[in-house]
Amino acid sequence: MISGKTTLIAHLGFPTEAFKAPMIYNPWFEKNGIDAVVMPMGVKPEDYTAFLPLLFRMSNIRGALVTMPHKVTTVGLVDEVTPTGRIAGACNAILKRPDGKLVGDQFDGAGFVRGVERKGRALKGARVLVAGSGGVGSAIAASLAAAGVAEMGLFDTNTASVEALADRLREHYSQLTVTTGSKDPAGYDVIVNATPLGMNDSDPLPFDVDRIAPSTFVGEVVMKSEYTPLLRAAKDKGCAVQVGTDMLFEMIPAYLEFFGFGTATPDELRAVSQIKYA
Repeated sequence: MISGKTTLIAHLGFPTEAFKAPMIYNPWFEKNGIDAVVMPMGVKPEDYTAFLPLLFRMSNIRGALVTMPHKVTTVGLVDEVTPTGRIAGACNAILKRPDGKLVGDQFDGAGFVRGVERKGRALKGARVLVAGSGGVGSAIAASLAAAGVAEMGLFDTNTASVEALADRLREHYSQLTVTTGSKDPAGYDVIVNATPLGMNDSDPLPFDVDRIAPSTFVGEVVMKSEYTPLLRAAKDKGCAVQVGTDMLFEMIPAYLEFFGFGTATPDELRAVSQIKYA
């Protein structure tokens, strides 16, 4: 039973957003005897700026999960944004500190990085290539930089977007070598598809698979199917791969730690989840 003492995590999104987070978090809270609940709240974009400060006046709220289309707007509504959030240009989590200050962070990239490292691939000193400089691509690039990669190639058909991301990375990570303009995967230790390519089987591949070495780790963000054409082609070459849904279940432990609820393994979360992923 939810009471006035129950710790609340709001799940903020547009009314048509598929609110799946409560079906993962809440069973985990219940199993571990934690008096907390993730509650979906549909908020229209035109109401979000006025609504957010009022939400955080609640006495039992600890934070919020933020979904589209509010991630970018959130950056300007909190008191502090982490470097990862600033590089990504968006926040998908807000923490209310004991003094009432709001801190915004971004965990899309953390989920991807945790998944790669859990599979045994070292990122410190690695050469990585990220295709896509939108919200997810920027977040992954920020988290890869924080993980200590040595060199990062960025590619996007939107030149202004990719150059702006490169500038933000250089500002926060001066030792990181950042290049733009090429999606040739040859010579990279890790390559990431952070574009929508792969949503349909008829889509062109985001990379030239013939140029991918068998030792390369290939990561995907598309979640529509478990193994996209890119991942199937990479597996055929002998590459280690990461499916898009791994990012989601690796992201949730980072959220739990951010909100002060301890942590969990992806397997523990999958075991209690009330939704199924491909």
